[in-house]
Amino acid sequence: MNGVEFLRPRLCGARFEGGTIPLEILKDLAVLEEMLIEVAKWRFRQEHPERQRLPQGFTKGIELKLSGIEKGSAVPVISLFDTSSRTSMMSGQNRSYFVPYLVQARESIVKAIGAADQGGLTISHLPEKYLAYFNRIGRSLRTDECIEFDTPLHSTPVRLTQETRHKLILASSRVKKNGEITESVALRGLIPEADQDQRTFKLQLLNGHTFTIPIPDPHIDTILKAFNGYREDTRVLLKGIGKYDRQNRLVGVELFEHISLLDPLDIPARLDEFRDMKDGWLEGEGVAPSLEGLDWLAAGFDRYFPDDLPLPYLYPTPEGGVQAEWSLSENEISLEVDLVTRRGAWHRLDMSTNADDARKLTLDDIKDWTWVVAELRKMVEGGA
Repeated sequence: MNGVEFLRPRLCGARFEGGTIPLEILKDLAVLEEMLIEVAKWRFRQEHPERQRLPQGFTKGIELKLSGIEKGSAVPVISLFDTSSRTSMMSGQNRSYFVPYLVQARESIVKAIGAADQGGLTISHLPEKYLAYFNRIGRSLRTDECIEFDTPLHSTPVRLTQETRHKLILASSRVKKNGEITESVALRGLIPEADQDQRTFKLQLLNGHTFTIPIPDPHIDTILKAFNGYREDTRVLLKGIGKYDRQNRLVGVELFEHISLLDPLDIPARLDEFRDMKDGWLEGEGVAPSLEGLDWLAAGFDRYFPDDLPLPYLYPTPEGGVQAEWSLSENEISLEVDLVTRRGAWHRLDMSTNADDARKLTLDDIKDWTWVVAELRKMVEGGA
């Protein structure tokens, strides 16, 4: 058996357009292989309760490998390969024992995802303990992304989203016991303490919550720079795996992956400062910005605003929106964003001539984001 196609998950979302797959997603696929093997063992034991042990070499010689990537929304093609030697007596046994149960495992997993995707959760497809694997499968997905699964026996695609993944995790017996869910996180904050003897530091989020985290050797210089710059409001971006409780509250950092110093005008960090605002924040008046709207605006800047352009100063507006401002050459520019309608009001004033222009924008439309970027670039390069 060489290169028999086994599974074709479809990755949906802006990050996967053009057939590209971020490397962090490959970690999820590796855990999926681990889950498939363990569920295949369970299916064998279920059908052979009289056996005390698995057959000798049950999983040897058969491997799942990434054999290709199809474009569109990226589709990693996962195939079964026979890696045993041609003279091995195990090869034929593996085909008759392991592969059929691996197919059954695939169907059970897809059915469990489908149950969660349809709004409920029928855990009869899998024992609860195996649902804990979803704590590591799909945690790299963003809120607007999903993985679609279909199989020869289940041709209607089912979607693994953050929402369906949470349902699966919370039905796990392991998570019911300790209550923790893990997610990929990008945390912005300050470092008020660093203990070189204990090799730990404290990350203080912008909402005031603080977590103690071990210091990884490759990042000690960045951590100490941020610690020394604490009084100057030097902020960092930490990426890793966060631990959440059943109420979706961050309770710790399970895995540290990377840390970097932030630009003082970093957009997500500045928008995070607006999250704790309440109605009446402006002398008894002023509408608090929508949390969903702040998420949308942060995602828009992340997706459409290039790194080589100057970042704007951001301010909350009394109406519950956000205003972005740039001073470029002789131009004063403002972009007022309505977080509810997702529309923008652009205004530019040329201080040397008093000429100005204005434009209404639809910021759910990539064309209007492209226009904003083009206008800013012209001014950075000295154009009118």
